[in-house]
Amino acid sequence: MPKRNAQARWEGTLQEGKGKVQVASGALEAPYSFSSRFEEGPGTNPEELIGAAHAGCFSMALSLILAQAGHPPESIDTRAAVTFEKQGEGFSITRIDLETDAAVPGIDENTFQQKAQDAKNGCPVSKALSDSIEIHLTARLR
Repeated sequence: MPKRNAQARWEGTLQEGKGKVQVASGALEAPYSFSSRFEEGPGTNPEELIGAAHAGCFSMALSLILAQAGHPPESIDTRAAVTFEKQGEGFSITRIDLETDAAVPGIDENTFQQKAQDAKNGCPVSKALSDSIEIHLTARLR
């Protein structure tokens, strides 16, 4: 498997500075700043990028698990809400809430819920984060 690469550049102080993140594939290049991370300013932030990675990873894992069980999905829409809060002297990501809505013909609710939990526990991003972050899942079958 290939390594995936990304980089970031920051210029200036924490509050007045600015930065740029980009991925090696060229698919993403985005600005970030103090205000995009700690306020509601324009640009992205590390927590938002973690959320996007987690939502994408989970959706792909769920698609695989459902197809292997004989229930290929028509669509899976997943959102990740990343909780970033002050703890002690610093900040931490403390929780990720995954919400997924899936259209899966021919599957019953119990089987769908089991497969969604399997995907949450088995996706590589969940595995990387689960030792230090609470991960919650709400899965809805359309």
